[in-house]
Amino acid sequence: MRRLLAFAFLIPTIAFADKPITITFFDTNDLHAHIKPTLIRGKTYGGYARIATIIREARAKDKNVVLLNAGDTFQGTLYFNTYEGLADGAILSAIGVDAGTVGNHEFDRGPDVLATYAASIGWPLTTANLDLTREPRLRGKIAKYVVIKVGGEKVGIVGAVTPDTPNISSPGPNIDFRDVVPTVQASVDELTSSGVNKIVVVTHCGYEEDQKMVTQLRDVDLVVGGHSHTALGTPEINGWMKSQGPFPTIIKDLKGVEVPIVQAYEWGKVLGKIQIEFDGKGKVKKIKEAKAIVIDDTIPEDSRIKALVAAFERPILAIQNAPVGEAKVSLDRERNDADSLMADIVADAMQAKTAPLGSVASFINKGGVRAAIEAGKITYGQAVSVMPFNNTFTLLDLTGAELKAALLEGVNSNGQGGLLIPSDGTSYRVVGGDIQVTIAGQPIDPAKTYRITLLGFTASGGDSHFILRDAKGRRVDTGLTDIDAFVDYLKAHSPLDPKPAGRVVVQKS
Repeated sequence: MRRLLAFAFLIPTIAFADKPITITFFDTNDLHAHIKPTLIRGKTYGGYARIATIIREARAKDKNVVLLNAGDTFQGTLYFNTYEGLADGAILSAIGVDAGTVGNHEFDRGPDVLATYAASIGWPLTTANLDLTREPRLRGKIAKYVVIKVGGEKVGIVGAVTPDTPNISSPGPNIDFRDVVPTVQASVDELTSSGVNKIVVVTHCGYEEDQKMVTQLRDVDLVVGGHSHTALGTPEINGWMKSQGPFPTIIKDLKGVEVPIVQAYEWGKVLGKIQIEFDGKGKVKKIKEAKAIVIDDTIPEDSRIKALVAAFERPILAIQNAPVGEAKVSLDRERNDADSLMADIVADAMQAKTAPLGSVASFINKGGVRAAIEAGKITYGQAVSVMPFNNTFTLLDLTGAELKAALLEGVNSNGQGGLLIPSDGTSYRVVGGDIQVTIAGQPIDPAKTYRITLLGFTASGGDSHFILRDAKGRRVDTGLTDIDAFVDYLKAHSPLDPKPAGRVVVQKS
């Protein structure tokens, strides 16, 4: 691990002489507690012990190696449910992460859990657009920026997280999320004025947002991103998202300087690598190598990290491997289409649990469905990977007009994480700005009141569902949890053999 020189308020103003240097940056993002490899179409991808092998071998050959983490290490598997990030933090510290930012999911269990995590890990967290003045539990634990030393040279690391975090997580009332561009640029300016001329911005804002951000910044040499789970430069692999752009993606900044942007998909299935040659003035001379490394079973597991993983796994193994159902087909979670088999099943599970309480239809926000499941036996651990958040269900009374407006709000949400997928018997079609809705088998009546089921997260305005948040109809937190409903449904309906239902059709124009 590179030695940390200083937090934001400790950077010396003394100028140092620079020399040409080549630095190899590795990056991870959106690991979501996938400590172990993930099975996809009969092959396993990811796993911290495999990533450790690549980092260990790289550092054995080259001392100028930096490993960066772009957030959302929290949430997704039983490892997080059991250890609340401490297992991930211990293992990634052992691998040797040098610096990183926080993701929105790092706030899911509030400031206390994040503060414990930040204090336990072996690398600094940096997020320039957080104002922690009113949150003493995190003050001093997340810096505006940090400086690390690589090969005798200073490298500034500036972090950023999506300002939308209060709408999609639970940071509490005392943390203020500022605009990304001005806060990042302010940190970059402080670094450059202190003599730091090699600067990396590590963001958890999304691929499109990173591209827009670069056009408004200056003096940034590399952007390492996360949040959007974007595959860049990856090969065609069955069950994977298709590559959404090149690795790196090159965007010109305010000065017309080309800046590389990288992102490493999700769950450690990919490890990003970009090797940059800097001249004596800290300017990027050239990119010597750049690739998205597929972490598959051809990469051996590092024995030390494998043993550490096994130690954390032992207490949860019996729970994780307990069978809860079976699927005849792969239950896909498509990120780019309006509908998916996995979301349909989750919505049906919600409705099965709450229909006795008077619910006529259930809706799952697309961003709440976190994983696919392969055909075959389904374990409790796999079920948790689909529904990892332990949300409770809210019954909400809406008029037909309110429901139509809420569905349109979901269609128009950023990244469509807020897109609402309905249970069986309910569907809707959007063409341009017009929406046609069938609810419980009947055309919707704008004046009629319907009792529907939502995750408490969504009903409270999560994923920017402000119409649901502000609705005045009767609202009841049932106390029923998403994972319990999902597991009960799997047990009752196995073997599952669903067909694409087309419950949501969206044609923007």
